[in-house]
Amino acid sequence: MGDTLRRVKNIVILISGRGSNMQALVAACQNAGAGARVVAVISNRPDAAGLAWAAERGLVTDCVDHRTFADRASFDAALRERIDACAPDFVLLAGFMRILTAGFVAHYEGRLVNIHPSLLPAFAGLATHEKALAAGVCAHGATVHFVTPDLDHGPIIAQAVVAVLPGDDAQSLAARVLEQEHRLYPLALGWLIDGRIELKAGRVCFNGPAEPALLCGC
Repeated sequence: MGDTLRRVKNIVILISGRGSNMQALVAACQNAGAGARVVAVISNRPDAAGLAWAAERGLVTDCVDHRTFADRASFDAALRERIDACAPDFVLLAGFMRILTAGFVAHYEGRLVNIHPSLLPAFAGLATHEKALAAGVCAHGATVHFVTPDLDHGPIIAQAVVAVLPGDDAQSLAARVLEQEHRLYPLALGWLIDGRIELKAGRVCFNGPAEPALLCGC
């Protein structure tokens, strides 16, 4: 009876490019009994390949082109309006290449999630694979985290680890990390949908059977 009455969660996904993580999240939501539906895929770029992919599969798509706004705050206000019209339970960033204002982040506190291609707090920002190779680390990976105003430093939900192999370049390392991202993000989303994790006082709290995840893709 409890499962029958469980409300399906609304998911909005933000992208800037091809949206490979978006595709993994859509697939996860379309599984029977997933308990979530993607109600919109929104991009800041009208030419984002992920918009065409989503539209071809019958998903609602939208674009808020950041280049048409005078500043970051006005863009964020317009984006927030589009998102809120979808009544989302969670907003998932999947390769969304915009720095969000503190007000935007606060509006979605505990509901705004990102995936970053490094083992945070190491290598925040761009060029993470190049940074990992330059630092000579033995392990690299990906992190799913709640978004805070501090870029790429929000509370960590789950991480996936890959070994840095002899002869790796940025492209080969990125490919192995991306493979793990496609496993990690749907896992974290499932926890969010089921209410197994939540953000309390700036920390990730686990309820029930979920526990901190460290996937190994070595």
